[in-house]
Amino acid sequence: MDDTVRQHKYVLSEDQMPTVWYNIIPDLPSPPPPPLHPGRLDPVGPDDLAPLFPMELIMQEVSTDRYIEIPGGVLDVYRQWRPSPLFRAHRLEQALGTPARIYYKYEGVSPAGSHKPNTSVPQAYYNKKEGTRKLTTETGAGQWGTALAYACAIYGLECEVWQVGASYDAKPYRRMMIEAFGASVHRSPSDLTEVGRMLGADPRNFTGSLGIAISEAVEVAATNADTRYALGSVLNHVLLHQTIIGQEAMLQLAMAGDTPTHIVGCTGGGSNFAGLSFPFLKEKLEGRMSPRIIAAEPASCPSLTKGVYAYDFGDTAGMTPLMKMHTLGHDFIPDPIHAGGLRYHGMAPLISHIYELGLMEAEAVPQTECFAAAIQFARTEGIVPAPEPTHAIALAIREALKAKETGEETVILTALCGHGHFDLSAYDQYLRGEMVDEAVSDERFASALSTLPKVPA
Repeated sequence: MDDTVRQHKYVLSEDQMPTVWYNIIPDLPSPPPPPLHPGRLDPVGPDDLAPLFPMELIMQEVSTDRYIEIPGGVLDVYRQWRPSPLFRAHRLEQALGTPARIYYKYEGVSPAGSHKPNTSVPQAYYNKKEGTRKLTTETGAGQWGTALAYACAIYGLECEVWQVGASYDAKPYRRMMIEAFGASVHRSPSDLTEVGRMLGADPRNFTGSLGIAISEAVEVAATNADTRYALGSVLNHVLLHQTIIGQEAMLQLAMAGDTPTHIVGCTGGGSNFAGLSFPFLKEKLEGRMSPRIIAAEPASCPSLTKGVYAYDFGDTAGMTPLMKMHTLGHDFIPDPIHAGGLRYHGMAPLISHIYELGLMEAEAVPQTECFAAAIQFARTEGIVPAPEPTHAIALAIREALKAKETGEETVILTALCGHGHFDLSAYDQYLRGEMVDEAVSDERFASALSTLPKVPA
């Protein structure tokens, strides 16, 4: 084999696996705005969140400690697949004819096939420790539902999942995998909850959204004392748990003798992007490296590039606290694109704050470009990506081709946050030439933004 296309896999030993999660908040130039109680419009406190989350997760949500120790019981489960491998994409580089060096951190080796168990395991662990009987949640493409079902099986918890209607219909094998781990799955909007019946009565909501599914899961958790809610993205403690990805990647790149000039990740709610980029952003803030940090989002649900920075609900029915975030409006129902995990109207408040500080960039990518990039990646690197990380792959290819034109030294690190083994119907549609890019009008964005809650400055 030609050395120029040899596949290198950078793997850490178990004793090199990080034992802490990194909290970026104390290293930022200013703290993010607090979530507000939707009735009182004052900052929410622990008591406001106690019906939904165990106290240890609530404390992580508001923590200003730079590092939080990972419990031994969580590390024991992490060792089933962590550290995850870092690959250099030699064959993709050669196919592009680029001098850029492209690395990808592959999270598809987890039991759920994605990065999501990095947070589902600690969330289930802390809930079990506090005596919770059942967890409810939403899921888009199904990766988060799969991850939480897996974690609940480990700790002996019941799990109930509301899956966005469009993904439930298009991805039956993901639903089957959730059920194989022991959870129950409902198509959202459903007739099992008051909010599901209310929103489901409007035909425009038939395909569902993450916002609607969140409302249903929150309703059930909030009305049952032995049940709590688990969220797969957006909140601070979820982003915190994912930072094990970036910490490992930093150690692995050091083994490769490289420093990234570009860090690219896909963004829906933001946990995968935060997990990869936050440890490197710490290094950037402290002057040890200066990578461009770029979020890749779907053109049909572009919360960072088309949304506004405002307080909004995290769900469609308005049951969550108000969060200051980049949002398209909680009434916005995204087109049923194949990247179901990115069909969320808002962006994590912490990422939104960092974007407002000018510490990162964002670009929207249409899905046909994403799948073209995914096919090229699969045929060179041998991994079929989930639809979500195809956005990051497409953006990484854009940057690699720019390096081909300019000759500038470019080292790209991206997160391949999951495999696409249950998304082959999307690939089939693309390969048959039937995939289209949904055009969202400014009027449609404006309509959803008109219903933002009124919050005094």
